[in-house]
Amino acid sequence: MDSITGAKRNVYTVSQLNQQANAILSSSFPLLWVEGEISNLARPSSGHLYFTLKDSGAQIRCAMFRQHCQRLYFRPVDGLQVLVRARAGLYEIRGDFQLTVEHMEEAGSGILQLRFENLKRKLADEGLFDQTHKRPLPEYPRKLGIITSPTGAVVHDILNVLKRRFPSLPVIIYPTRVQGEAAAANIIEMFHRAHNDAQCDVLILARGGGSLEDLWPFNEETVARALANRTLPVISGIGHEIDFTICDFIADLRAPTPS
Repeated sequence: MDSITGAKRNVYTVSQLNQQANAILSSSFPLLWVEGEISNLARPSSGHLYFTLKDSGAQIRCAMFRQHCQRLYFRPVDGLQVLVRARAGLYEIRGDFQLTVEHMEEAGSGILQLRFENLKRKLADEGLFDQTHKRPLPEYPRKLGIITSPTGAVVHDILNVLKRRFPSLPVIIYPTRVQGEAAAANIIEMFHRAHNDAQCDVLILARGGGSLEDLWPFNEETVARALANRTLPVISGIGHEIDFTICDFIADLRAPTPS
């Protein structure tokens, strides 16, 4: 009996209280979206990710387990603004309120990802990715054209590899922006210039890795259709191995890295 009220006491153990609190949180907050900045990121050998998601006024602990981490298309780092789909709950052992994250994307990339998937489906339905549209690469090209940034690391990487493997192969650099609003029109202009020059018998379209936003010029429909209307065989060397763009699906060959 309660010595103050005289009522029978309903006494919880700590475990029982945390279990019930977790059940209430789980049922009250179904799968939800939360945006914030990553901090205190930890990558244990288990393959899980543990981090804090914060904004200017608050923070919350987060856990993302290995099976979900394996589907990430970018590398999370401290300071990165992200959007997560998660379940709210209590880590009962410590009594910590936390999010269990099932999906993570860079903030602002959700709309772009939807546009990417819609365009990919549209062009696939038109048959632009079909093998019948792929042009054979010359076994011994006479001259190579490279459409890329003239100041980026990618062009130096490609030229260094060519110097080792094909030192006598003539190369023409078609300089273009590879990021930003003007990049798509610039890339198309270089495609037209390379075809009008009629000096090369194969082209490489290349840039280094980056976020979905960074790589977006290579996902523009105008660039995709310019590439689809090519008369020269084209190799795409865009981003890292985990990066895919619309241009990769249309090009005659995809090279996962610039080298």
